[in-house]
Parts: sequence; C-alpha cells; structure tokens
Amino acid sequence: MTETPFRYTAALAEQIETAWQDRWEQEHTFWTPNPTGPLGDPATIAQRGEKLFVMDMFPYPSGAGLHVGHPLGYIGTDVYARYQRMTGKNVLHCLGYDAFGLPAEQYAVQTGQHPRKTTDENVANMRRQLRRLGLGHDDRRSIATTDVAFYRWTQWIFLQLFNAWFDPDADGGRGKARHVDDLVAGYARGEISTPDGRAWADLDPIERRRAVDDRRLAYLSEAPVNWCPGLGTVLANEEVTAEGRSDIGNFPVFKRSMRQWMMRITTYADRLIDDLERLDWPEPVKLMQRNWIGRSTGARVRFTGHAADGGEAPIEVFTTRPDTLFGATFMVLAPEHPLVDAMVPAGGWPEGTRAAWTGGAATPGEAVASYRAVAGGKSDVERQAEGKDKTGVFTGAFATNPVTGTQIPVFVADYVLMGYGTGAIMAVPAEDERDWDFAKKFDLDIIRTVQPSEGHDPDTAYTGDGPSINSANAEISLNGLGKDEAKAAMIAWLEAKGFGAGAITYKLRDWLFSRQRYWGEPFPIVYDETGLPIALPEELLPVELPEVDDYSPVKHDPQDAASEPVPPLAKATQWAEVELDLSAYGHGDGPRRYRRELNVMPQWAGSCWYELRYLDPTNDDVLVDPQVERYWMGPREQPVAGAPAGSTDPGGVDLYVGGVEHAVLHLLYSRFWHKVLYDLGHVSSEEPFRRLYNQGYIQAYAYRDARGQAVPAAEVEEVVGGAGVGATGEPAATTYRWQGEPVTREYGKMGKSLKNVTTPDEMYADYGADTFRVYEMSMGPLDQSRPWETRAVVGSQRFLQRLWRLVVHEETGRCLATRTAAEVGAGYDEATRRVLHRTIDGVRADYANLRFNTAIAKLIECTNALTKLPEVPREAAEALVLMTAPVAPHIAEEMWARLGHAGTLTYEAFPVADPAYLVDDTVTCVVQIQGKVRDRIEVAADISAADLEAAAMASEKVVAQLAGKAVRKVIVRPPSLVNIVAG
Repeated sequence: MTETPFRYTAALAEQIETAWQDRWEQEHTFWTPNPTGPLGDPATIAQRGEKLFVMDMFPYPSGAGLHVGHPLGYIGTDVYARYQRMTGKNVLHCLGYDAFGLPAEQYAVQTGQHPRKTTDENVANMRRQLRRLGLGHDDRRSIATTDVAFYRWTQWIFLQLFNAWFDPDADGGRGKARHVDDLVAGYARGEISTPDGRAWADLDPIERRRAVDDRRLAYLSEAPVNWCPGLGTVLANEEVTAEGRSDIGNFPVFKRSMRQWMMRITTYADRLIDDLERLDWPEPVKLMQRNWIGRSTGARVRFTGHAADGGEAPIEVFTTRPDTLFGATFMVLAPEHPLVDAMVPAGGWPEGTRAAWTGGAATPGEAVASYRAVAGGKSDVERQAEGKDKTGVFTGAFATNPVTGTQIPVFVADYVLMGYGTGAIMAVPAEDERDWDFAKKFDLDIIRTVQPSEGHDPDTAYTGDGPSINSANAEISLNGLGKDEAKAAMIAWLEAKGFGAGAITYKLRDWLFSRQRYWGEPFPIVYDETGLPIALPEELLPVELPEVDDYSPVKHDPQDAASEPVPPLAKATQWAEVELDLSAYGHGDGPRRYRRELNVMPQWAGSCWYELRYLDPTNDDVLVDPQVERYWMGPREQPVAGAPAGSTDPGGVDLYVGGVEHAVLHLLYSRFWHKVLYDLGHVSSEEPFRRLYNQGYIQAYAYRDARGQAVPAAEVEEVVGGAGVGATGEPAATTYRWQGEPVTREYGKMGKSLKNVTTPDEMYADYGADTFRVYEMSMGPLDQSRPWETRAVVGSQRFLQRLWRLVVHEETGRCLATRTAAEVGAGYDEATRRVLHRTIDGVRADYANLRFNTAIAKLIECTNALTKLPEVPREAAEALVLMTAPVAPHIAEEMWARLGHAGTLTYEAFPVADPAYLVDDTVTCVVQIQGKVRDRIEVAADISAADLEAAAMASEKVVAQLAGKAVRKVIVRPPSLVNIVAG
C-alpha cells in the first residue's frame, strides 16, 4: 500500500472530479433561473445580482469527438462564468450542438445507417467528454439543431421571413421588415407600385400572388449556383475547392442557374454595416464584415453596346471611380452575362480586331463558346484568385464610351463575376492593376487619367490619388481636379446627359438557402398547381423529415452540367405529396393535393438563432417568452465603449466566444435573422451578440513522409543529433523518423487531417481534468494561438499538487489549515499577507478581463509563498482555494469540503483584497541631476517633500556628483522623483 494514499495523482483527480460532477448534476448546481415561464424562479432572481449571458459558438458533433484544441474556448468561458457567479451575478451558460451536417449524411449514404443515429451517438460522446471537463452548464438548456422540438422553431422563423417584406421607407428611411399583409394593403391603396405598374384591382389572383412573392424576404429565384452532378447537389462556395471541384469526392462543379430558395439579406446591408459601430467586437472582425458586404459609393454608367442584329445593347456598369471614365479603353462582361449572346456577331472577326483578342478561334462565336465552357468549370474563388493569369476573348462587338465617343472592344473574361455588381465593368487599365494586366496581355490601349506621384514606375498601374489628366471633352473638363471634386463633377454631367447617375452598390448577395440533401430542416412550404409556394400554417409545424431507404440525392454523370437535381426527399413519395385543407388560409375551397418542397435548409439555419432557444428551451407556445428575452438580451442603459455619440445599446449576448473562422457568414446570417425578428416585434434586442471575443487555436507539430502525406504524430520517433558531428563541427540537427523512414516536421492547427491530434480523454487519464484546464488556460492569452506540448502539462499538475498539500496531508488525508491567522501568530507575517491580498486584487482583474494565463501565474506565486510558511492559516487557504475554483473547480470543491464546508463553493463570494495590503510601505525614488539618473533610493510611500529632498541630498552618489557645484534648484515629486539642477 502506498505511503501517500492522499497524494494528488491522476487517479485521485479522477475520483474527485467524477464525484463532484455527479454531485453538481444531482443538486442542479448550475441551473439558472428565468424571471418567468417554465424555467422561471422569480425568488432566486431577486436574490441574485446582475444577469450575465455567456455563450460559446456551439460545436458540430463529429464522429472523431474532441481533440484538445476544441475545449480551449469552452474552458475559457467556464472560468469566466464561474468567476462571475462568485461575484454575485446570475450567470446563464449552456451549450448545444450544431448537429445537421454533411458528414453524418455522407456516412449514412455509405453505410445505410440513419444520420440521426450517427448524430445522436456523436452528441452523446461529446457530451461525455465535455461533462468530464467539469463545465458548469445548465443542462436543461442543452439543444441540438436536429431535435424536432428545435427545428420546429427554425421552420417558424422561416415562415416569419416568408411572410415579411422589407419596407425601405420605414423607420425614418432606415428600412425595416413588415408583414406582407401591409404590402398587400399598400398595393391595394396604390401607395406601392405593382411589378408591372398596373392597379392591384386589375391583377388576377395568380398575378397578385406573384406580386407579393417578388417582395418576400424568403423567396424563390433563378440563381447562379455551384452544381455538382457527381454528388447530385448544389454546393455552397465553402464546399468548393480553389480548383473548382467538390470538397467531398473531388467532382467537377459547374456554375449554372437553378430555381432556389433565397434570403433577401441585401435589403439589410446598410444596417448590417452601420450597426457594427454599436457592438463590442474585435476590429478585424468588423472589417471582415464590412468588406464582405462591400458597400461602395460611385456611379452607374450606361455604355451603348452594339448588338449582332444591328440594334443597341445598353451595358450598365457600376464604378467607384467615374472620374476615370476618360481612361476606359475596353469593357469586360462576365461569361454568364445575358448580353453576351446578343452581342456576338454571326460572321467572322470585325475590322479592327487585333490578333491577341481572338484566342486563336476562327470566329467570335467559336471563341466565346469555347471560353464559356472552360469558365463554367471554375469556382468563383478560382476565378478571382490573386495573381491568376488573366484570360478572356473578344466578343466581336464594340461599345461607345459616353464621354469620348470612341468605340471600345467588349471582352468576356472570368475575373468578372455575374454575381457581383452588374456583371460588367468598364476597364481603366492605367488606374487598376487587374485591368492593366489584362490590357498588357491583350494589346489594349492604356490612357492615364490620374497624374502618378513622382517616382512611380511607368510600367505599372497607378492606384493612388492625384489630379485628373487627359480628362476633357467639349462639355466637361476634369483636368487638375482632385479625386472627390472630379467624381462629383462627372456624376453631375452623367446625370444631366442621361448617361448615368450616382449610386451605392454592395458586394453582398442574397443568401442561397436551398440544399439538395436529406439531413437538414424541411421547408414548411407546399406548392399547388400554379407552381407558386404556399406557407404552411403554424399549427402544422413541425414538418418532420420522412424515412427514406436511400439518403443520397440522385447522382449524375460528373461531367453532365445540364443535369437536374433530384433531392433525396423525392424518394419519400408518400410524404412528397400531401392532402391538406388550407381553405381557411385563402388557398383552395377544401381538401386538395399539394406537393411539398423537396429541398432542405442549409446547416447555417439552426445556428442563426440558437442563442434565443437557450433562453426558453422548454417553451412550446412561443419561440421565446418576451419577458425572458428582455431580461437576458434586452438593451442596456449604456452603449458599448467606443460607440458613436448618441448611440443606443443594441442588446444581445453579453459575451460570445468562438473562432475567427466564423467572422463573416455565421455572424452575418445570425445578425440578419435577428434584425428581422426585431423588426417584427418578436425580440427586444437589435443584435444577437453584444460582445464578441475570438479565441486562438491550439497548434501542434505534424509530420509528413516523402510523398507529402501526413503520418501519425504519436508514432514519430525523435532522433537527437550528437554534438560536433556536423560538416563544420556544429551540433547535428534533430531529425524525425516514422516506421524507420525520415519525415519532415511542420507546425499547424491541430486536426484530424494532419494526424496530430491529442484527445481530452488522454489528458483526463494521465493528469485529470483540472490539470488539463489549468494547462490550457496558462499557455498564453486566450485570444492567441498557442503550441501544444504534452510534456509541459506536468507543470500544471505540480502546481495543483503543491496547492493540495497546503490543505490536505498526503499520508492521512486530514486538513492541515485548521487554525486561524491569530492562532498561527507570527508565522503568518506581513509580507505573506501582502502577497495574498495582491494576488486577490490581481486575480480578480485578470478573471474579469479574460487574462487567465496571468491569473494562474499569480496563483502559482501565491501558492509558493504560502508553501514556505510553517503553517498556513485557514483564512489564507480558503482565499486561495476560492481564487483557484474558476480554473480548477473539482480540486477546489474537494479542498473546500475538507476545510469543513458542507455546500458547493460555486456561489461563495470571491475574495476581496484588503486595501491596506495593496499600498506599498516603500517605493523606489529616482534621483536625477541635470535630468540624468544618478541614484535610486528606497523611501516611505508617504514621505513628505522635505524629507524626500533631505534623503536625496544625503545620498552618497549624489554627494559625489555635486562635489564643487552649487545647487540652483531642487524639484521634488514625492515619493518617486527628485531632480536636482546644479550649476
């Protein structure tokens, strides 16, 4: 039998940790009350202090489970939440699972196992791993997006969007969502124009439905999509590689138009940009959102293109630099632009065609057809890649530059996208690097319209500011004007001549919301014989996924770009058609057959609103009780720091922590949905996440063999080089081998693909959860990436072992800190008291500001100081245990119990420093002569000016420096500075 049965080892840590996790669960330690409703407890709310809603970006339940990089943010928010509970706040902290997703569906396709079974097993495994970590979540509020009770409300929110339109004139011109009934009323009163301008009364029922459908926030549209016939589904941009192939399966992906569900997020572009100023978010994330939305101010300009039939083909472009219009020497259309077909002549190349323009084709028709075929196989990312060689062909048509009257060639090129702007650009090569490269390759004219700065390389585009040059015709001259003056003058001239107008455009495009998959939220939509969509009434929610025998969409020849998608739900023939009586809702006159929507929603849908369901997860009557939402997420009295003057607070989650990889799409989509719900009166907060904090990553060494393939890092052998064996006598480098073969080492984000994963389960077994928590939080600032080194974990374990020995005798298990400070007497000296109270003061500030690594450093320093005492007084031990509790809760709970406390320390008050011990007894005073430091002396912190001057003048070093010199003036700044002026 061991002589130290109570030594803090991994085995003892496991006993302590699992016992406390069971107790927390049995006693509902982390259940957080709502002010009302099913989880309401007004009495406890009244007892607790200010509310605090802390939230993590919720995980996807992968079959591989967690690696040690995943819990970094979860531990951080748990430390923060535990600390805030101890300061008296009513803290809401919970975690759910973003459980719809392609991996589970792909596994179902391969094995025939229902994706729900796979998903539920993965969720159960992740819950086990996270429970073992000791996270203080309210388990009643845990949700998964695949829960029918959850996605019922996702479908409900979709109906709110379907039944809403955006009124740009509402809210003082800021615009807001309103119910479509208001749109119909506006049509009927003639206040809103119908699509074709006819009176509402003159439209038949189908025309009226279409007029409403054209304005809905959720609508059907022919949209350019990434069609992957090899998978039988449309893919999001994020699922397409830079080579234009599917991320899964490596199949070709084609751009083509399909009828898809869309979300009209573009109507909220201005609010999504402007309201960023009211949020406490990292500036880089705000910048990414602004860039993604891409608001640009400039002008729309109409060029007169010449159609193949001899008529005119107006080409509209948007430019942020209308002042450079005199330098537009060619135009470029996206390959998908509808005007291309109208402009390509049937015959050969027209007069004026240069050899570089033809692509080697005999006719414009052949050149354009060939080019379009190649461009159709590229992704948007690939087409816009920086440094990509510019490609394109002349259409055989010209257009007239409206300010010069010259005929300029019109090209098609894949660096112009139909989904951005108008799908056409005026090319000004002298002032745009992409246009310059294109012009150089295709022998096109270059005319400078902005005077380059001195020293500018004449063989490159000039993108800076300068006075306009070469910019005049008989009616307008911009020469000599600065950029802003020239832009304003050109816009005024274009408007006066009818050639264009000032405009604002956005890079943001409406959100493609359809997926041809099985494992997703079904749309609450049916179709009648007209083919127009009909929203199901709320009483028929949820629309549950049907059972099918095969979970894969119908796959086609990977090269068949013209094929049509057949979603997996089409195989549920009994479900795909349904008999309903919707006469009470204005459709039909009794029971009739309808076709269901066979696409499903994208994985983004559930994560757009899950923070709201955490608030009221058991409420079956409403999405969230208004009083509950207002309590947890309502606007505060004061706006965030740095908000523009006069701003109001937008409300939202008090702290949202997650990786920067979700800086754009998830956050943008969530903000859009939340703003719609706000406009429609369902929530009081204008934004979902008031404060955002981006955690760093755990990085680890990875190894690759001669083929460049990753090999298991755990199986790599490190071969340490010997001393003095290099070619020039230097130490030989360390090398690495796997299965006897040399491998190279690199550093990267921990992940399955690099085979460098360490799991939390390994850490629990070898060290315990508390040691793992302390190590991850001590590795560096939470917002920075940090290297994982398993061998370094032992340092955190030793800290907890020293802490444990302050309270628990390793041989007997008895409590060592039983006597008070008064009983301990002189052994507990002033210096140690000062260390303890400075630690309390510093750790409070560190926890409150998410500086967990520096908090742990202070705790280690304090533990070391107390270890030196002959006996640790009870007050000091209790303070140290309470300070450690947020970061190492299990060992803290156990020591707290051994100190004689019956209940959990979760809600114990966090220690408060005695101000008397925070004041220095002495300080270092700098003594200067003629502004140069000549000595440093220790003086009392409250020393008077006269005594400080006397002490400085008595310094041996000062006396030596002043020898033979007269003191002209002494400047005294107690207690830290004396400056002597001598002559």
